[in-house]
Amino acid sequence: MSSPTSRRNSCRGSRRGSSWSYVYPGAPTEDSAVSLSQPMFAITLRFLLAIDLWLSKRLGVCFCEESPWGSIRPLVRLLEFSGHVVPWLIGTLYTLLRGETAAEQEIMLNLALALLLDLLLVRVVKTLVRRRRPAQNRSDFLSTFFVERYSFPSGHATRAAMCARFFLAQLVDTASMRVLVVGWAFLVSLSRLLLARHYVTDVGFGLAMGYCQYSLVERLWVSWDCLQDVLLMRLREGLNRAYGGLWMAAWTH
Repeated sequence: MSSPTSRRNSCRGSRRGSSWSYVYPGAPTEDSAVSLSQPMFAITLRFLLAIDLWLSKRLGVCFCEESPWGSIRPLVRLLEFSGHVVPWLIGTLYTLLRGETAAEQEIMLNLALALLLDLLLVRVVKTLVRRRRPAQNRSDFLSTFFVERYSFPSGHATRAAMCARFFLAQLVDTASMRVLVVGWAFLVSLSRLLLARHYVTDVGFGLAMGYCQYSLVERLWVSWDCLQDVLLMRLREGLNRAYGGLWMAAWTH
């Protein structure tokens, strides 16, 4: 008959043996190192996402009228509307059509193309990522009109950063106006967090994306003379095609 001490030692040995065989079921040493590195990456990613969620929730102080800063919600929504794509497109097209000089029309034409490029790129990234909006987000008429249900990245942030850099490079030449333009872009991006429309990472990535978009707009800049040449060439091709069709019809008859 075995003693209690020997039985306890045998149980400990069997447990150690079973746990060892469970963790390493005959796998090589290199595979074990890879399997240990993967959970560390996942833990780090979850930790960063948890910080993103926590900080975004703390900043969403205007998501409704009963929230801590609900009294300034109308002002924050006005800032939100100032970064919406609809008034920007309408104002840009109106200025383009009413422009007095070719230089003004050229700038407004490229601004309109930049806004369309921003819509396209943001749509592509949102479709690929498919991140849902924060649970605190409350939809209204202005926030749902021409706005996707996905959150990453913030279209307002990309538009604010791109338009701010566009204005600083093309239209603004005084220090006071530069401060106003940069402050507007910052407040529009902040409004997305105060209203709980986006997460912090959505806004941060949107600002970086919009800043880089202007570099692409500058590289693909369309001059007014180039546009006129293209339009005249297209018009000439259309007239030649129409004249050729009429000439063939008259020849057949």
